[in-house]
Amino acid sequence: MNTKVTKTNPETTSRKEDPKAEVQQRKGSKLLQTLLVPALALLTGFIIGAFVIALSNDAVIAAYRNFFHAPGAALAATWNAIATAYGALFKGCIGSFPDIYRGIQNYFATGDSKPLLLAIYPITESLAAVTPYILAGLAVAVGFKCGLFNIGAEGQFGIGALCSAFVGYSIHGLPWYIHLPLALLAGAAGGAIWGAIPGFLKGFTGAHEVVTTIMMNYISFRLSDWLLNGPMKATGYRPLTPVIEKSAMLPRFFPDPLRFNWGFFLALAMAVFVYWFLFKTTLGFEIRAVGANPDGARYAGMSIVRNFVIAMTLSGALAGLAGATQVLGIDHWVGQGFSAGYGFDSIAIALLGQSHPLGVVLAALLWGTLRSGATSMQSLAGVPIEIISIIQGLVIVFVAAPAVIRWIYRIRAIRTETTVLTRGWGK
Repeated sequence: MNTKVTKTNPETTSRKEDPKAEVQQRKGSKLLQTLLVPALALLTGFIIGAFVIALSNDAVIAAYRNFFHAPGAALAATWNAIATAYGALFKGCIGSFPDIYRGIQNYFATGDSKPLLLAIYPITESLAAVTPYILAGLAVAVGFKCGLFNIGAEGQFGIGALCSAFVGYSIHGLPWYIHLPLALLAGAAGGAIWGAIPGFLKGFTGAHEVVTTIMMNYISFRLSDWLLNGPMKATGYRPLTPVIEKSAMLPRFFPDPLRFNWGFFLALAMAVFVYWFLFKTTLGFEIRAVGANPDGARYAGMSIVRNFVIAMTLSGALAGLAGATQVLGIDHWVGQGFSAGYGFDSIAIALLGQSHPLGVVLAALLWGTLRSGATSMQSLAGVPIEIISIIQGLVIVFVAAPAVIRWIYRIRAIRTETTVLTRGWGK
């Protein structure tokens, strides 16, 4: 009598016996690859940026003219140019650790805090620059989750800044615990109204949100020009608002010139709120369902129109709050050209962060510190500040086209939750 002997694979058996472990393993692998592609995109951007730095350096170009006579000198000049540029960038982002250590030692020895404040100035400036990027990035990410391309964060940012500034300088005699929340709420409300209009038009008329948000940007630009040269103009010839009351200012952690303030932790709190809202509430699930599959969401009884309006309103509120934190925590007034592109950069931040609140925070930290350190790279290393824009642009290109990164580094593609953007005109 013949009997078959079958061999069992212990790994397969263990997975069948422990399905939870298999699920956890798949989640861990998915998270690793989700983080790996942006990280490799960043690395690739810095590598290509290094070539751009070398090619734009006069000493490197002169050394390579004599490459065959002195190849070592050419390679050394290349390394020095790249190391000096990125060293200055790093120092401008977070400062010098030896300087911080000496500043701490001096403070405890003599009580003089000035050297320590100078040493931590770069990292505090970076964190101050990160704050509006976090909030504006969250604004665009919420729109992405609902399948909406909110290009109007720039206008919502500006309207939120104007509303918070108006409440900040026009109301007098209130204690800070009333005045400051009012100014923050005014900024969020202004941005929410500016975002709700394209959401309403998208839901009820089918007007494409890309077109309406762009047009709302231009309306906000011209409206702010009129307000800053008319009703909201301070005494003088420059188009500026009056300085806000001290009771409406976000408190700073250190004396001037350090500008790091409570706005950073408010932005982190809003990131936690957005995560809870999107992933722990029924309304957040509906927004993500509409973004992932609008037809399936409609078949399940979800209101597409309502979710469009809610998503754009929340998106606008976050962008308006970003403008409010910039006014109340950093500048304390609003002038022409106030935003400096925060709303447009937020689109890149949301893409880099995969539209996840944690990813947006990490992307904003990267974006803000690079922007903050770019000035130092230009002043200390003589490298044009546009190099940072090149690196940031390369990173976004690689993140937007992850297949390129997977092809370069031979990474297997994984299936992830996708969001459908700009589903057509009038649908």
